[in-house]
Amino acid sequence: MVPDGLIHLIRHTQAEHNVNSDWSIRDPSLTPLGKQQAELINESTLHNIQTTANLLVASPLTRTLQTTLIGLPQLKARLDAAGQPLIVLSRLQEESDSPCDTGKSREVLEKTEEFEGIDFSALEDDWHGKAGDFAPENVIARAKWVRRWLRARPEREIVVVSHGGFLQVITDTHPLDIWENGEIRSFTFVEEEDEDAALKRYHRIT
Repeated sequence: MVPDGLIHLIRHTQAEHNVNSDWSIRDPSLTPLGKQQAELINESTLHNIQTTANLLVASPLTRTLQTTLIGLPQLKARLDAAGQPLIVLSRLQEESDSPCDTGKSREVLEKTEEFEGIDFSALEDDWHGKAGDFAPENVIARAKWVRRWLRARPEREIVVVSHGGFLQVITDTHPLDIWENGEIRSFTFVEEEDEDAALKRYHRIT
């Protein structure tokens, strides 16, 4: 039985900057291997998460959007048909201000052919500026905001596609407990009234 408030967190699959740790690549795309890894996400979630989740949320960076489209196509299609389209949430972006973790403007994303049909209207004009709420030094507060936002959602089961560094922060994961490309971990909330909306592991999908 699925508990209320079940959150599946997914790290994007391999992107161009992951190959040689080249952080200078601006908003990199998935590699061919990354696309294969995303296909494996699709295969492993087709008969569980993709049939049961009620909400799909992703970071606006290219690699997370591509992972979502390739890795969760049935979930996205089902929710689109139900009038609950993918939510692109700026606060799910990666924690650093390196070029690889800096996204593109809303206007550019809206003109990107592979993202046709995705609603970017909720993105702030300065979401990719790495200042204010999006500055690296404010990542802990941003992670808390995301947890509280997820807990306040009415949906019972939510899928989130984000980044390894930010997922470590949002889950308070030990720095040596690295999220692998394409890894899925599931969580519930520790307590309904907890101020920080802390998460606890539920089970491991892959």
